[in-house]
Amino acid sequence: MGPKDIVDISPPEAELDAENVSDTAAPDIELSLEEQLAAKEKEARENWDRFLRERADLENYRKRVGREKEELLNYGNKSLLEEILPIIDNLERALAHASEDGLGAVVEGVRMTHTMLLATLKKFNVTPIEAVGAPFDSAFHQAMAQVPTDQYEPNTVVEEYQKGYMLKDRLLRPSMVTVATPLN
Repeated sequence: MGPKDIVDISPPEAELDAENVSDTAAPDIELSLEEQLAAKEKEARENWDRFLRERADLENYRKRVGREKEELLNYGNKSLLEEILPIIDNLERALAHASEDGLGAVVEGVRMTHTMLLATLKKFNVTPIEAVGAPFDSAFHQAMAQVPTDQYEPNTVVEEYQKGYMLKDRLLRPSMVTVATPLN
């Protein structure tokens, strides 16, 4: 090995400047890391808040679907039952007219059919509204006429043209009634 083969192991000037720069740049990098950490913490808080909101929305959705399902189970037969009610009306009219004519066997058959149909409706929580003698209530009665009388208190149902029915706690059909008014 000759003098030309000696390798200089001292750092060049450029490398020294780079080391000095990195020492002065370290606070900038640390600040940048702190800023990045703060940004990530903020993002994590936002994601957590978004998660909590989405979870609350999901819980509200579950509750709403549960209520709608219960509503469907409780009142899903409403349209079917509304179609059956006119049949009951016709049976009641047939009973009223047939008993006047004295057709015993026909009357008994219609009465049995009427009773069976009412029992079936009761199984599905359909109940008639008792109107005659009750105070008039526009939520359950539809006034078809008024009659002045002293036999009943004013605003009392005196006659029922068509029965009203309830499905559980809901009005299926109002009673069509005549309401008493005071004599003048």
